[in-house]
Amino acid sequence: MEIRWLGHSCFLFTGQEGVRVLTDPFDQSVGYPTPQAETDVVTISHHHFDHDAVQVLPGKPQVVEGPGRHTVAGLTFQGTATFHDAEQGAKRGQNTIFAFTLDGVRVVHLGDLGHLLTPEQRQEIGSVDIICIPVGGFYTIDAGQAYETVRQLNPKVILPMHYKPNETVTLPIAGVNDFLQHFTQVKKAKILEINRAVLPQTQEVVVLEFSAPGK
Repeated sequence: MEIRWLGHSCFLFTGQEGVRVLTDPFDQSVGYPTPQAETDVVTISHHHFDHDAVQVLPGKPQVVEGPGRHTVAGLTFQGTATFHDAEQGAKRGQNTIFAFTLDGVRVVHLGDLGHLLTPEQRQEIGSVDIICIPVGGFYTIDAGQAYETVRQLNPKVILPMHYKPNETVTLPIAGVNDFLQHFTQVKKAKILEINRAVLPQTQEVVVLEFSAPGK
């Protein structure tokens, strides 16, 4: 599959057979150009402006949201109920983690996770090949908590998200460097092309460069 980062918590996953999955689209107020990529499926972790702006997307993608199993476009999405904060949702409400398998690779997108996972949540999520994890803090887990979450789930590839890459993003969140200091295997890429056969043997972080919305 091919993976592009369209900014914030929005990734575009394109399978070898052409199916496209986009996560957590955002509106123009976040500080990136809004995602304009064609997609078949869009997952929504929760209903905040920087994660649920389906209206900015071209076409009519099928929307997946909420806990439970969802079968869409030939893929199965497992939604795990979590919270947007460390107070059982009292501050910011609910959050759904989505797991799906594409080209034999199991992807987990944590959305705006606000706490460490319980044993029950870890079991429901299951095995993880690629994790998309928020690292900027304030609204979500911070760099240290993100590292602990990685230790909980033990993915092969880590894709940081929901951080401040530059001053055009005005949200009060941190950059990515505090998170990266926990790891020795870190690389940057514009596009990540990966399948089951080439998953790394040693855990690595891939910091994806921002991709233009319509590319």
